[in-house]
Amino acid sequence: MKVLVIGGGAREHALCRSLSLDPEVTALHCAPGNAGIAEVAELHPVDALDGAAVARLATELEAGLVVVGPEAPLVAGVADAVRDAGIPCFGPSREAAELEGSKAFAKDVMAAANVPTARSYVCTTPQQIDEALDAFGTPYVVKDDGLAAGKGVVVTADLAKAREHALACDRVVIEEFLDGPEVSLFAITDGETVLPLQPAQDFKRALDNDEGPNTGGMGAYSPLPWAEPKLVDEVLETVLQPTVDELRRRGTPFAGLLYAGLAITGRGVRVIEFNARFGDPETQVVLARLKTPLAGVLLAAAEGTLADLPSLTWRDDAAVTVVVASHNYPDTPRTGDPIEGLAEIAEQDAPHAYVLHAGTRRNDDGTVVSAGGRVLSVTATGKDLTQARERAYTAVHRITLAGSQHRTDIASEAAARA
Repeated sequence: MKVLVIGGGAREHALCRSLSLDPEVTALHCAPGNAGIAEVAELHPVDALDGAAVARLATELEAGLVVVGPEAPLVAGVADAVRDAGIPCFGPSREAAELEGSKAFAKDVMAAANVPTARSYVCTTPQQIDEALDAFGTPYVVKDDGLAAGKGVVVTADLAKAREHALACDRVVIEEFLDGPEVSLFAITDGETVLPLQPAQDFKRALDNDEGPNTGGMGAYSPLPWAEPKLVDEVLETVLQPTVDELRRRGTPFAGLLYAGLAITGRGVRVIEFNARFGDPETQVVLARLKTPLAGVLLAAAEGTLADLPSLTWRDDAAVTVVVASHNYPDTPRTGDPIEGLAEIAEQDAPHAYVLHAGTRRNDDGTVVSAGGRVLSVTATGKDLTQARERAYTAVHRITLAGSQHRTDIASEAAARA
């Protein structure tokens, strides 16, 4: 099978790494990719938001499967263009991807499917914003209705900050705060059958102890030793399957990766948000634990044959990923700084620890430099979370990137409780 992956972040590097290890994959391509992905896939320049260009590239490569990684191309309808060209594509249609593209649409779907979620108001005027903020009180949860690259949500006790963020959005969802730990649960679906993956937990705040601004994610781990054994089955029954069934009922079947961001509250599981693609950085740890070859599962979802697959198999290992971010992330990150230490990790820490590139590029002289806010995802596996953490941070400490930052507490509490 020839596979083309669309995107250029750590999520796509994790996907490409897993696909490169799949014996069914005979050729692996990525567009546009990054400096790390270039080590496992052939890169191609393409505008990932241009469906016609992506479909044309897939046709030229004679791809048997296209995997669309990021949310923006999905919301732009890139998967539709690929399917229209007669090529199987893993990723929902433009209409189904509105589950992530519009939080108001997602709330409407959840209401129709009786999926448990936070009470909320959709606001478009200053008066509606003030009334909603007053109704829910502190802490305020304010969400830009549209795509915001993981930075469209403000959770704050500061009314002025909450109001400022809300007024900056064309349409905003204001909702009640959900207490309790958060869980990310991915499910692969062909629009009917839903195949849940293993849960993970990510860390949104920039600084240790969950302080600092919200980011796209500073690290993740899996499994969750504190979670109830029945959690995945419960979420499948009350959240994932009803959502997929409701979208199919509406005539917009969701085929691809359905990501449920969940809060385990005192009143039970509640959906915080849906995403229409693999999450970053949770993908890095979930795929590190997946034993079943990936390509056949993604192809079955694209072709509507998930029900015919045997159950997924998982490694017993734990996995931890630590994000190394550039100077001043998440505000205006500095780019162009050289990255050193990657060869040492490959030589001394593999195969238990490895680096997935997020925002990197290779200069003409061969130097790998930073090219984004989140630069690297250092991922490691171990017999338990303690060993996986030790291996991940040993590798992180080999990296030199001027002004870089990373959290030092990824999975520390869970490892202590395991």
